[in-house]
Order: sequence, then C-alpha cells, then structure tokens
Amino acid sequence: MHDKNPAFETVQLADLESMAQAERDALDFGVIGLRPDTRADVYNATEARMSGVDPSQVQGAPFFSTIGQCMNNFMVAQRFEDEADLDEIVPFVLTLRMRPTRVRLRLLQARDVERRYILVAR
Repeated sequence: MHDKNPAFETVQLADLESMAQAERDALDFGVIGLRPDTRADVYNATEARMSGVDPSQVQGAPFFSTIGQCMNNFMVAQRFEDEADLDEIVPFVLTLRMRPTRVRLRLLQARDVERRYILVAR
C-alpha cells in the first residue's frame, strides 16, 4: 500500500515501480521513467500538463535526444551512465519549448531495477 500522496523528496524507486499509471498521474510532480536504452515508457499526467508535451510524443521516444535534450548533459543523462545507484536532487533549468523554467530534478536509479526515473518538481 502506498502513501496517499508520496512527496517528491521521499517517494521511493520501488513505490514508483509498483504504482499503477493512475497513481503516478495523481502525483503533484512530474514522473518520467526511462528504459535502459533511454526510451521513455513512463510519463505521468502531471508532467504532460506542466511541460505541454503530449504523452504520445514521449512514449517510446529516445528521451535525451528527442524530448529532454536540455537534460542530455553531465548533470542528468551522464549521471545515469556513471552511477549504478543514484538518488539525488539537482537544481535545474528546463529550456525545451518553453521559457527557461527553474525546477528541481530528482534522479533515481538502482542497479537491481531496470527502469530509471527523473522526477520534476516545479
């Protein structure tokens, strides 16, 4: 059983993995889940609403080269390559198709979990 509304700072990787899409959609922060090949297979309704990017454009797309180009750098994409276990909050400025927007990203990855996550708090 999950907390009613897990917080950006405290939600766990295992919680995200076991949530139904409706539960992820109800969160008040963006959730982007990436397969090992960096193709997105999780994109919640909050992130779609906040970013203005339709989930159909994101699902199955190579995230860092097509959707999240502003995250394709040493601060985000490279961290997933360099660290097998990762749980870090990073101040960031999103620039894709919008005015620069200050956010906090939470990068989550574990060596025993195939999917990695980028959480976005605006």
